[in-house]
Amino acid sequence: MIARLAVNIPAISGVFDYEVPPELVSQIQAGCLVVAPFGNQTVQGIVIELTDSSPIQNPKPILDLLDPAPVLTPPQLALAIRLAETTLNPLAAIVGLMLPTGLSQQADINYELRITGYEDKTSKIATRLIALLHERGPLRSRQIDSHFAKVDWRKTANILVKKGVLSTKNILPPPRVRPKYIRVAQLSVKPEAAEAEMDSLGSTKQTLARRQAALRFLIQQPDAINLSWVYAETGCNLADLQELEERGLIRLFENEIFRDPLGKIEKQGISNELNLTPEQNAAFREIKESLSSSLASRNSFLLYGITGSGKTEVYLRAAEEVINRGKQVIILVPEIALTPQTVRRFLSRFPGQVGLVHSKLSEGERYDTWRRARSGKLNVIIGARSALFSPLPNIGLIVVDECHDNSYYQADPPFYNASAVAQDYARLCGAVCVLGSATPTVEQRYKALHPPLPMDERRGTMVLELPNRVTDSILPPVQVVDMREELKTGNRGIFSHSLAESLAETISRGEQAILFLNRRGTATYIFCRECGHVLKCPNCETPLTLHVEGLTFNVQRSTNELLCHHCGYTRKKPSKCPQCNSDQIREYGLGSEKVEADIRSMFPAVRTLRWDWDTTRKKDAHEIILTHFANHQADVLVGTQMLAKGLDLPLVTLVGIVLADVGLNLPDPFAGEKVFQTLTQVAGRAGRSSRGGKVILQTFMPEHYAIQFASEHDVNGFY
Repeated sequence: MIARLAVNIPAISGVFDYEVPPELVSQIQAGCLVVAPFGNQTVQGIVIELTDSSPIQNPKPILDLLDPAPVLTPPQLALAIRLAETTLNPLAAIVGLMLPTGLSQQADINYELRITGYEDKTSKIATRLIALLHERGPLRSRQIDSHFAKVDWRKTANILVKKGVLSTKNILPPPRVRPKYIRVAQLSVKPEAAEAEMDSLGSTKQTLARRQAALRFLIQQPDAINLSWVYAETGCNLADLQELEERGLIRLFENEIFRDPLGKIEKQGISNELNLTPEQNAAFREIKESLSSSLASRNSFLLYGITGSGKTEVYLRAAEEVINRGKQVIILVPEIALTPQTVRRFLSRFPGQVGLVHSKLSEGERYDTWRRARSGKLNVIIGARSALFSPLPNIGLIVVDECHDNSYYQADPPFYNASAVAQDYARLCGAVCVLGSATPTVEQRYKALHPPLPMDERRGTMVLELPNRVTDSILPPVQVVDMREELKTGNRGIFSHSLAESLAETISRGEQAILFLNRRGTATYIFCRECGHVLKCPNCETPLTLHVEGLTFNVQRSTNELLCHHCGYTRKKPSKCPQCNSDQIREYGLGSEKVEADIRSMFPAVRTLRWDWDTTRKKDAHEIILTHFANHQADVLVGTQMLAKGLDLPLVTLVGIVLADVGLNLPDPFAGEKVFQTLTQVAGRAGRSSRGGKVILQTFMPEHYAIQFASEHDVNGFY
């Protein structure tokens, strides 16, 4: 038997034939993770397919089977092959996306010091490397990398190897992740038998008391319990428990535990009897009909619904239908920040059936969630882009919430668009894909409104509309403030008079406000505060950035020099605007920290929270900030793009967009569309309850079409 493998070497494309040893013939199947030789290396590989013959004479044998259960499902294998072909990525790179971090390992080189007393006074790198290996012992190259940041130590190491100072060995490190076990204790006899032995458990009063306390505690426990709990509750030690085990009274053993990130997330009480609006019911009926028939004319839907129209409830009903049919669901959200709120709603509806996947989880948490998904113990997987590749055995529904969002694009190799991949994956699984958004992209909208050609294998996308909010509330009115006029009145601060007054009123009523900064790409640029003209590079249209005197890109820059970060074009900062000849040329680099500081200065008693990259680097930071704000432990939330997506906060009655123009000045053909989407989404965070709300949008370019349409919530007009 021949196995065709995708080997885990990033630079290698294609598949390679290997002989399956007789002892593994009955165990290996497509999707299995194996160990195989490749050149002078030992590498991991995924079995893509099995065949009876090979054009290769005497192929090398597979060395070992790492897991008897396949790590990839047949639809995943088909998707990996399709993605590798359509995105021009190596197959191994695509496969790597589908495996949990820590399970996939690449070949490495182990370095060992052979001559301990060797000195090389001509090379500082050699001295450091020898000292490191002398202190730490043999190390793999990836371990050495952590000690030589931005230093090419490998050339020096090769020289030392030729001199015989170091020796090398090609190795395959073991997976970094493995199941977690804890030691537990459990009563092994009937309680009456245990009680009968109470008086003979120790020769001293102290020993007797400890062992009696431990035994009585275990009598009360119906299941095995962690030893640490036994120690804490009774004051006994391991020797006491071992003595009880030798007497046959208890049993000590190891129990596997699952590292579940959802243990800290509270369930949100949502009734299963929520009444659907007529629009929601119509949308759900179309999805249900497609779920009911494998021969349905469409398996892809674009659920276009304004902010607050109840798209999530449609997702919940569709998920319930799928689970009742014995299948599983994947729910994608664009930001990690959105997962706690989404997870709470799904946990309340499907307790014990939900798994969470995103990059901020530990390797152990992702690995355990992956294993539970593979075994069919989870029916719903929720997460960011990577959650799409969870190995659920029978997928019936894939939902891509906020499908317009740029976060679904993988910015690092291998490049792909999770929103588009989700549709392909649904077709391969025989599942239904639902794309949901209040502001779908032009491309998504066009594809949905224009069916594909007959020869196209795709079946097209059906548009489902939710034009009204589920509550009696309406979309909040948007007040556009021209900051050029504010300057003419002498206001040179961050906040316009309207925004400052509205903030004061909102806080006095005991309500909440969101202050949003549209910071796509670079935030610092030079513009005229009189006419709004932005100084751009003449070569690539990128906004120029001001640099003070000092080193920039290892080049000495003079004071007030403007630099293009794309092509390196430089010029002096002009004293007057080349457009209107005004002397109001200023640099703008507003940050969320500055906004928060100004709020505290204006309103000392106001409780503020900041939600940006700096404040969310730690684990669970997103959930902590959102929970604090949702519980009204803060009055004002200052943040960037993550505020614009999917948040449902009933007490928020004011949204202030501090500067709407930043993204408009980027050299991006989709700049206007992205700004429109962001502004429309963030405006929808206000007035989601009977309290109502309003939006104040500050801009130096009020005449721009994206800002005009966003201020009117006019999605159809924009398209």
